Amino acid sequence: MNTSVLVTGGTGFIGRLLCQQLLARGHDLTILSRQTPERVKAICGNVATVRSVDELQRHNGFDAVINLAGEGIADKRWSQKRKQVLRSSRIDLTRTLIESMGSWHKKPAVLVSGSAVGFYGDQGSQIVTEQTAPNEEFTHRLCQDWEAEALAAETYGVRVCLSRTGIVVGPDGGFLKRMIPPFRLGLGGRLGNGTQFMPWIHRNDVVNALLFLMENGEASGPFNVVSPNPSTNADFTRSLGHVLNRPTPFPAPAALLSLVLGEMSRLLLTGQRAIPQKLQSSGFSFSHADLEPALADVLSSGRT
Repeated sequence: MNTSVLVTGGTGFIGRLLCQQLLARGHDLTILSRQTPERVKAICGNVATVRSVDELQRHNGFDAVINLAGEGIADKRWSQKRKQVLRSSRIDLTRTLIESMGSWHKKPAVLVSGSAVGFYGDQGSQIVTEQTAPNEEFTHRLCQDWEAEALAAETYGVRVCLSRTGIVVGPDGGFLKRMIPPFRLGLGGRLGNGTQFMPWIHRNDVVNALLFLMENGEASGPFNVVSPNPSTNADFTRSLGHVLNRPTPFPAPAALLSLVLGEMSRLLLTGQRAIPQKLQSSGFSFSHADLEPALADVLSSGRT
């Protein structure tokens, strides 16, 4: 019997690959997207579409929901207006989704909802597990409030998993798409002093982790969806330069990044040495655990 799955954010960098995998496994897939049905089908494949949460009121329901919707955290400078857009696209949408879920004839067995390692704020060089206390700042408050709305689904008897995802590396999108052009020109370099950790993960492992959380009936609560081998920015810079066979001589001073990007510069100058403690203890296996081979795999696609 096929499983019915609702996905928000299905046309995004992670979502489109997730949809391919769900369809390959024989699931019946519905995508919530503001884009036209024709555009969604062109990106995601043979799926049903809805354009607003309102269309899901008094719906028959789904067996599982994967909630990945949200505006890009680093797409624009963080003005107060932009911060509100970031919050609304995550928190408000998740709230209305869960409220709509309450009207469904059949409640889902599981909700896998997006979050990020930004939940922890800046953690310096200490190892960060799912039990680490957060540092109070904008990214923590954003993720904390986002997760709280998702956890409200537990009142309907839904098993909830929170995917605290790191920096995703994959072809044809994500932050690598912005980094690679200057690196190809030999203009890349570390950010600030380069000692900040970058909790990275290959896109294939993100998708596999989301499927693992959906299918593993024992999984619940927050999971760090990151490689077991976090890298400092300096190490990431060297690895990317090595894979591209280019020098990386031009560091970006912290003061300049702060001047240009304002508060958003903290995304680049601070980090978390996060490890996937709960994923690994639950039996999840990574296909790309080491940085340089992961970057080589991404770049071998020829689409980045």
